[in-house]
Amino acid sequence: MKNLPLKDLEPGMIIAKPIFTSRGQLVMEEDTVLTSELISRLSFYSIYNATIKDSGNTETELSDGNENSQAQDNSAQEANNTQTSTLTSNTYYSHKVKSQPEFMEYQIAYNKEIQSIKDIFDTVIKNPEAPIDFHQILDEFSALIASCRTTVALFDKIHNMRQDDDSVYAHCLNVALISRMMGKWLKLDDNERDILTLCGLFHDIGKTSIPDEVLNKPEKYTDGEFALIQQHPLFSYKLLKFQPIDERIKKAALQHHERWDGSGYPQKISGDSIDDFAAIVAIADVYDATTAARSYRPPLCPFQAISMFEKDGLQKYHPKYILTFLNRIATTYQHNRILLSNGQSANIVMINSNHLTRPMIQMDDGSVIDMLDNSDLEITKII
Repeated sequence: MKNLPLKDLEPGMIIAKPIFTSRGQLVMEEDTVLTSELISRLSFYSIYNATIKDSGNTETELSDGNENSQAQDNSAQEANNTQTSTLTSNTYYSHKVKSQPEFMEYQIAYNKEIQSIKDIFDTVIKNPEAPIDFHQILDEFSALIASCRTTVALFDKIHNMRQDDDSVYAHCLNVALISRMMGKWLKLDDNERDILTLCGLFHDIGKTSIPDEVLNKPEKYTDGEFALIQQHPLFSYKLLKFQPIDERIKKAALQHHERWDGSGYPQKISGDSIDDFAAIVAIADVYDATTAARSYRPPLCPFQAISMFEKDGLQKYHPKYILTFLNRIATTYQHNRILLSNGQSANIVMINSNHLTRPMIQMDDGSVIDMLDNSDLEITKII
């Protein structure tokens, strides 16, 4: 085995393990045979050395090289004047994520956590006044989130755990994961992030009181069914009301469907009347719901979800929290490969901070397009 700098890599060498950028994006799969174009691709992503297989095909560790995001930006700008290669495979990004060895480990831990959440919910439903061991819950949760090395790795795993019939428990776990990440972005301390995590985990416990045939109905709700659905925050609050827990967990359960402009439910409160943690969970809740597949529609990709927030939601959510969230999500997928609405693929070169869904992109022929100048183009998928 040999760990070689980029300048010493040669066509014909075989990569020992999948290569990822510092943001967790898969650049090259294991057993890829290097070509001149693929070596150029490593340079594009600021990956400056790699361990290759020797004649015995021994697998060894691989280094990402420069981790500095500024270096990535500089590399991307330099690449504007050069042609980069296309991916050697048309396999979608989700397949690449699922093919990673760590994904299977995450999947096992994720499904165990869902079962734990179900058991906890059942305990609370049977006896709302019985104390819950929140320390155990947080320990199990921390082990799950620690398995994700980067922000993009976390969101990729969440997106690729999707099923058309995602349960309430899976949704609550996802909202907790996203909420905790938001707590990190907002620089909350460890205790605050623990509380925010529990806000996400328990926010929809009241949905267990709604019959499955209503909750999972693919057709449009009747007025009576919709009125019942709108009661679930109250059901959640009542189940948690007597628990000896931080009041913000109870408020998140009650208020996560309230909106900054007063258009939410069940109390129709607005602005600062909404608890901060409830406002954060509200954003995580909507993002998870829109990027999940449903029997009646495919999932939205992250940029489609951002577009939805930009068009309809900025006035509905706490300004500080929604802007932090959208900027972070968009930046997470900078330098990723995308599919456009015209069927072409490209790489995201630079996020436009004023129009997050209209980044600068580099096409497969090396040309660079500013999506601000191409209003007919939309990002439809991460690939």
